[in-house]
Amino acid sequence: MKDAVEMTDMMTKEDVTAMILSAKRSSGMTWEDIAAKIDMSPVWTHSAAMGMNAMPKDKAEALSSVMGLPQEAALVLAESPTKIWEQAVPTDPCIYRLYEIVGVYGPTIKAIIQEKFGDGIMSAIDFDMQITRVEHPKGDRVKIEMSGKYLGYNSW
Repeated sequence: MKDAVEMTDMMTKEDVTAMILSAKRSSGMTWEDIAAKIDMSPVWTHSAAMGMNAMPKDKAEALSSVMGLPQEAALVLAESPTKIWEQAVPTDPCIYRLYEIVGVYGPTIKAIIQEKFGDGIMSAIDFDMQITRVEHPKGDRVKIEMSGKYLGYNSW
């Protein structure tokens, strides 16, 4: 009979996300504070903390240190993610409105991209995004700026 191999619980991306959110709450830091401490953007930092991007080793170690996480957390943060999310339309009002914007303006965005660039898409891999607050007399505005590399479809 072979020796039994004892399996230990391995930390998952979900575990690390929960630890980050708990540490963030305890620390009182904002995503901008955390991102500044690891020299990354707040949007990317949050996305990686939620398990949707792999962090370079040095950034994973920096985030783990800033948030007081165990060393294993940095290894998990550096792992490539499986990007799966709910396929149903979300009911959270903020996220739903973004779905609504794409639902209403998606065909327009596509048509204008293709008019200006040709038949292709905007990359979500070679991509960046900023979210800022803009003061306005009728009420402050949310400004979302996205910039992605244009990827033309190949013809062969």
